[in-house]
Amino acid sequence: MRIVIQRVSRADMDVVDEEGNPDAGFAPVRMGQGMVILVGISDADGPGQVAYAARKLSGMRIFEDGEGKMNLSVLQVGGGIMSVPQFTLYAGLKHGNRPNFLAAGRPDHAKRIWEDLNRALEDEGIPVVTGSFGDHMRVGLTNDGPVTILMDTDELMD
Repeated sequence: MRIVIQRVSRADMDVVDEEGNPDAGFAPVRMGQGMVILVGISDADGPGQVAYAARKLSGMRIFEDGEGKMNLSVLQVGGGIMSVPQFTLYAGLKHGNRPNFLAAGRPDHAKRIWEDLNRALEDEGIPVVTGSFGDHMRVGLTNDGPVTILMDTDELMD
């Protein structure tokens, strides 16, 4: 599982139709302080990766304390998480100029794992707002810091 983590002061997201107009079937979501996570899933990801990522995300100390040091977690600052499925995090760039996505998880598997991660984060006590799996989304955010971190469970779970 690959996750891009961005510390934000605010974020919003909507789903758009083929013409780029807001999709009436999806209510736009907004949040204040917290994290926007872009989540890429591979077919090798399962419950172990979900539990690990949820534990790391909920405890990650990337928010400033009273002394300006990154010492607080999203839970400690009362923030939320906007979770966005992002299969393009598994883009293969070795050959040619057009990325391939052969390493990305099959859609049915990836959706289930992404939903499991969102539930695990909620079980940790974090409010989670989500995108819509497989749809075209527009995400707006104010990266606070900026703080952007890449988590790859394959590299961390050795």
